[in-house]
Amino acid sequence: QVQLVESGGGLVQPGGPLPLSCAASGIIFSIGAMGWYRQAPGKQRELVAGITSGGNTNYANSVKGRFTISRDNAKRLVYLQMNILKPDDTAVYYCNANIRPLSGNSRDYWGQGTQVTVSS
Repeated sequence: QVQLVESGGGLVQPGGPLPLSCAASGIIFSIGAMGWYRQAPGKQRELVAGITSGGNTNYANSVKGRFTISRDNAKRLVYLQMNILKPDDTAVYYCNANIRPLSGNSRDYWGQGTQVTVSS
């Protein structure tokens, strides 16, 4: 029953902003680190941004200064605000979270992915 549901994504022009969000749902005991990954055709999946339960963040060098990850623990949401988008940012973006269900062990969960296309 635990799942991550993403929203956002779409077509945006270079230089534009685009926000992504991801909601965790289900009977959850706790949520640890959360993050955003992306995968472009023919390339490996890469970590874009991560955030710990305590709020510490890390970013891929390619997005530093442009993207911001944040979370709302009460709402069980993680966000990715993407700014100054480039064509190279085009990829499928996936939400990830380490979640411990009420009755179970912690493991990583993944969203379904959302397409972000940066093009004019």
